[in-house]
Formats: sequence, structure tokens, C-alpha cells
Amino acid sequence: MVLAPPSRIDCRLPTEIDGLSAATVATMTDTMRLIIVSGLSGSGKTVALHALEDLGYYCIDNLPAGLLKAVVDEISAGKGRIGRGLAVGIDARNRLQDLESLPHLIEEFRKQHIQTDVLFVLADNEVLLKRYSETRRRHPLAEHGAELRNAIEEEREVLSEVINSADLIIDTSRTSVYELADVIRERVNGRAPAALSLLIESFGYKHGIPADADFVFDLRCLPNPYWDLNLRNLTGLDEQVVRFLDEQESVAAMHADILAFLERWIPEYRASNRAFLTVAIGCTGGQHRSVYMTEKLAESLRSFDDHISTRHKEL
Repeated sequence: MVLAPPSRIDCRLPTEIDGLSAATVATMTDTMRLIIVSGLSGSGKTVALHALEDLGYYCIDNLPAGLLKAVVDEISAGKGRIGRGLAVGIDARNRLQDLESLPHLIEEFRKQHIQTDVLFVLADNEVLLKRYSETRRRHPLAEHGAELRNAIEEEREVLSEVINSADLIIDTSRTSVYELADVIRERVNGRAPAALSLLIESFGYKHGIPADADFVFDLRCLPNPYWDLNLRNLTGLDEQVVRFLDEQESVAAMHADILAFLERWIPEYRASNRAFLTVAIGCTGGQHRSVYMTEKLAESLRSFDDHISTRHKEL
């Protein structure tokens, strides 16, 4: 996650700056935007690229990582004709040495004022297996009759360097193509340079902890509206549930503690040039307590930060 402009301008000649060409450096004052989309096959890379293309990005899918620098250099020279910026898809079929050098190349781009985000989409193995079964497509690493599950595990290993460099990890295990496109529009395209995009999402522990969470808070110790038959079929967005939870001292204490933690540490992440931060709030089913707390925290945090969005995974 990345994006803050450097604190000073490098005054060396263009040909001297970290190996990038004069054409690339000459356009840095306009702040080119580069989005690298990677992830597990079947998790939604193509959907993400299509969403970016609809938003005006020049998109290239399955680009060899070794050509990324040359492509950025070439497009920078005529950047005025490519719309919002450049988005490239990079998958596990690249040479291992090119994938391993990608984090260093990304840092080079950022040092040259290129606003760079790395997105990584993934999903649970069982979900990927089901998707391949439904589409009957061949996994790119399932060559010579290799078993599909083994190919998925190999792909995770091959892309380990990329996921470690990812600014935003998106788990599509229970996400539709439309929801994924919404995430791309709201969190990626909607984020201003140097801004921290904060997402607070509710979830249910019985469905699993979100893989894209940076912080996870457990609310299962709080009073549960589920046991009130009048509230059972409602959600944390309904007035009756809100009123019930507002009256609980333990709920107020939990809100105050989580809010104090976030108010203390969000500025530190912003100061370190972090671009995306995801806070997951969990209860048993993801219907009442976590939904209520997600909205309440977002409302409190918006008093000093406008770049906050919410999502309820189980609703």
C-alpha cells in the first residue's frame, strides 16, 4: 500500500535516477498511476482488470514481469493518451527470478513518483476447486496431468513474494463479481494519492475470519440480540437492535477501547505511507453485534477521516 509522494525531489539527471529512462522521469510531475493485479487463478484477476478498464485504465493482462519496467517507460512517454493510468495483470507463469525482483522494482517506481498499488486476489482452495469444476478450464500450472489441488498450492508458493508486497489483499471466497468490481471502484480507484483507505467490515466467525483483515476484533463476549426472539431476524442496522446494544455497558466499553486503539494507530500507518487498512469486526453470525459495531466505529472515525468505508460480509 503505498502512494505518498516523496518528501523531496531528486535533482539528478533523468538518466541517473535508479535506472529509469528520461522518458519515464520526464512525466513524473504528472504522477502516473500504476496498478499491479495479481492473485490465484480463478480468484478474480480478470474481473478486477475489467473493472479498472471500465474506469479508464489502460489494461494489460498476463504481462511478463520482466517487461514491466519497459512497459511503464513506454507508456509514460505518451501518458496523456492512456486515461486514468496503467493496470497490469501478473500471474504465476512468470519466471521465478522476475517475480522475486518485483518488490524491488515496485520500490523504484514509487521513488520516481509513480503512484503504485499492488492488488492480490485470492480465495479458499475449496472455492477455487469448485470454480474450476464448474468452468472446466485448465489451471495454468496444472501441466502434464498435475492434480488441480497441487497446482493451486504450487501457485500460492510461487506468488509468495507478490503477496508479501501487496498493498491490498481481496478475498473473493464469498464475493460476487459485482462486489469485487465495487471494491475496485471504491477502495482502489476512489483513493486519492497519499490517502489511507480504511475499510471496516463485519463478519461471522462461523463463516471464517476474512483473509484480507489487518486487524481483527472479537465481539462474541458481548450480549447477543439473537437470543431475543423479537430481534433474532433483524440486523445490526435495524433501530431495535441498535437501541438494545446502545443500552449495554459492555458494548459501550468495547466500542471505546477499539476506537481508542484505532485513533492511536491509524495515524502511524498513514505516516508510514500505508495505502490500505482493513479492520474486521466479528461476532458469531455476523448479523447483529459486528454490524452494529462496524457502523458505530465508522461514524466515530469519520469525525477526523473521510476515507472510510464499511462492508458487511454476511448480510
